[in-house]
Amino acid sequence: MTVRVGLTGGIASGKSTVSAILADLGAVVIDADRIAREVVERGTPGLAAVVEEFGPDLLTPDGDLDRAAMGALVFADPDARRRLEAIVHPLVHRRSAELEAAAPEHAVVVHDIPLLAEVGRAGSFDAVVVVDAPTELQVQRMVEDRGWTRADAESRIGAQASREERLAIATHVIDNTGSLADLRRQVEAIHAELARRA
Repeated sequence: MTVRVGLTGGIASGKSTVSAILADLGAVVIDADRIAREVVERGTPGLAAVVEEFGPDLLTPDGDLDRAAMGALVFADPDARRRLEAIVHPLVHRRSAELEAAAPEHAVVVHDIPLLAEVGRAGSFDAVVVVDAPTELQVQRMVEDRGWTRADAESRIGAQASREERLAIATHVIDNTGSLADLRRQVEAIHAELARRA
């Protein structure tokens, strides 16, 4: 039996690090962010739908999606974000299902979905792992590690589900306020439990 796991966490929570550790431990990781980029690459029906909805000003001179411009638009305008999600989410869901179907039997299949709480799909998984960090630590990481302004960091965090909303859907919580070794120990323990269920 395959164990289906939803992995989520707010921006700069450490979810990507947890995802990498899970892959290292043998889990099949399906990365929704990566798929979301793929489904709107140049020449795809997804990009054509985005251009039809938002106009060609969101393209680079080479014909690629201008991610910075799109991000600025959707994080400032909830209606624009919903319209973009209505295009991208079904495409991501379809591709994720294809990848999951190709996973080996008895695998731990981890769906790395940053917006899992927002899209209301937590109930479709056998387990939901939430990588948790206090909001102030998220802001600090975004400012120090990514070079964002404090205002931009707070705006992006504010556009996502709240920490409480994410924790409410969790079957497992990973506290990412400690060292990388602490984080790995928590991930190893959760992976071992999930693998026993597979």
